[in-house]
Amino acid sequence: MNDAADTELQKRGIDVIRALGMDGPRAANSGHQGTAMSLAPLAHVLYTRCMNYDSADPTWADRDRLILSNGHASILLYSMLYLTGHGLELDDLRQFRQWDSATPGHPEVGHTAGVEVTTGPLGQGLANGVGMAIAERNLRARFGAEITDHYTYVIAGDGCLSEGISHEAASLAGHQGLGRLIVFYDDNHITIDGETELALGDDAAARFASYGWDVNDLGEAAEDLDAMESAINRAKGIDDKPSIIILRSHIGFPSPDHTDSHEAHGLAFDDESIARTKEVMGIPNEPFWVPDAVLALYREAGARGSNARSDWTARLAAHQGSDTTNDRAAWDAAWSGQPLAGWQDLLPSYDPGSKVATRKASQAALTALAPVTPGAIGGSADLTGNTGTLLPDMGVQSAGDPAGRQIYFGVREHAMGAVMVGLAHHGGMLPFGGTFLVFSDYMRPAVRLAGLSNAKCIFVWTHDSVGVGEDGPTHQPVEHVMSLRAIPGVRVIRPADGTETAGAWKLALESDGPSALILSRQDLPVLENSSVDGVSQGAYVVSGPADAVVALVGTGSEVSLCVEAASKLAADGISARVVSMPCWETFSEQPFELQDDVLPPGLPTVSVEAGVTLGWGEHADLAVGIDRFGASAPGSVAMSELGMTVDNVIDAVSELLRAVDG
Repeated sequence: MNDAADTELQKRGIDVIRALGMDGPRAANSGHQGTAMSLAPLAHVLYTRCMNYDSADPTWADRDRLILSNGHASILLYSMLYLTGHGLELDDLRQFRQWDSATPGHPEVGHTAGVEVTTGPLGQGLANGVGMAIAERNLRARFGAEITDHYTYVIAGDGCLSEGISHEAASLAGHQGLGRLIVFYDDNHITIDGETELALGDDAAARFASYGWDVNDLGEAAEDLDAMESAINRAKGIDDKPSIIILRSHIGFPSPDHTDSHEAHGLAFDDESIARTKEVMGIPNEPFWVPDAVLALYREAGARGSNARSDWTARLAAHQGSDTTNDRAAWDAAWSGQPLAGWQDLLPSYDPGSKVATRKASQAALTALAPVTPGAIGGSADLTGNTGTLLPDMGVQSAGDPAGRQIYFGVREHAMGAVMVGLAHHGGMLPFGGTFLVFSDYMRPAVRLAGLSNAKCIFVWTHDSVGVGEDGPTHQPVEHVMSLRAIPGVRVIRPADGTETAGAWKLALESDGPSALILSRQDLPVLENSSVDGVSQGAYVVSGPADAVVALVGTGSEVSLCVEAASKLAADGISARVVSMPCWETFSEQPFELQDDVLPPGLPTVSVEAGVTLGWGEHADLAVGIDRFGASAPGSVAMSELGMTVDNVIDAVSELLRAVDG
């Protein structure tokens, strides 16, 4: 094919991408076509000239990753996945945003082949990209460039850069010197409300330069394929810092009606507007029109990486590694999200009657398991010692030590959560991250997306109740555990003692998706019958006879309170069963027979938890909890004054039994 013909075919391909970007939202009567149209040339360059991928194997470990952080432009991504042969068909585009379709309103990883992360909440994808870039660098340093050698690309818009998470993530990426991270800033000057100047006056180039990024402002180059390709190749040659390429695009281009209009952000293109735009492009006014030559162009591009993938597969098969930390068994364990064989034997054990804060027991478990868990990587948001998230002798992740597995996230909880999700979805990484439970609020969007996308992360949240003490109500979580339980797909585990903490790590490692460890600041007694295996079933009987007249069900620090209360009740002739319920979600997954065996139907039940009582009606007839904010006082005083006492539990039992007796 001569150059003129090739140029014309590429132009026609971009026209088709733009047309599909209008046709999908029009068919759905919902969607965002303007950005998909203006970024069609960039998508063309990435998929046909720059990215290393094989559409026949969208999960190939050494592929380049592309994240659409401004996920509302999902029709752009779906159009490219169809054209390049990732498995989508035109009928999938026709079903854009419909029930049970492969083309949901925002990209969902695991739902559509070729989608790397679940995006939509703006800025999250940018932070996910930071996690993916850390993962690539760490695996390359540990296992060698012959099996890990790729780039992470992120497309972001004004909304992504406006959200605060973008500051945290970009600051961390710059400090880390993530040279394989390349971000495209779609500077189209348009938001839903109107021009960005209504609310935004930032100098993005200066901002990212201050973070330590390489900044390349291409100006009016969003239609210049060669300029974009050259900028990408330049960025790929920069090893010591992440890159941002700024494109001044024109939303809705080349629509004669809606170019540079904020109406183009959402559904502004009716049949007439679409027809007029297709006339400008010189293509038929036919929905979902894709000529054979255009499809062949993109299918060829989609298959171009097959040889590279085959070569990689051969290199992986031959990979031996220099020692057991980077051999094939370690690689396989890392990519499975599991430790090496025999890890259960390394779980710490504790003598009944001893005392240990569960945050310290968690550190002991992490210290024991990390050396045999090749994917383990993480740290905390400036609270490493406080939260028990230290990886001893494993190096600090940085440009100087890219093999290091300890990440110092800094005071960046928002970014930490989203970076963890990116690490998990990259593969080969089992991320953990810690902060105080009360600051899980800062992480909630990322935690929700972890649940939605089944990202295997371990969130470590400590200082789990008003037992935090003197810091007062700003730092004393009361609603947080129940709030986290409300997120579908997140396994919330609040262990009662050191033994259950070992069980919590076992459950998290053996489970798919995200887990949250809710841990105490204060020392807790190790219970006589606490059980690692009991945690694995979500709830179990700690003490009490089979013919008990009442059940006390607790979590975390309140289980020992229940044991004390049961002992006093027994002295008064009232037999009580004590049930530890470290994980609601896991208990709900058990057979009904097991659930009924632990909490027999009809047995009067009192729940005890140092937090809001909302939700406990599912398991208990009466709830002892804290339905108010805490107060500044020593932890034991705060717990006592707010009703977390043996006497208060006994009073609740008496009240319930009186009501039952009528």
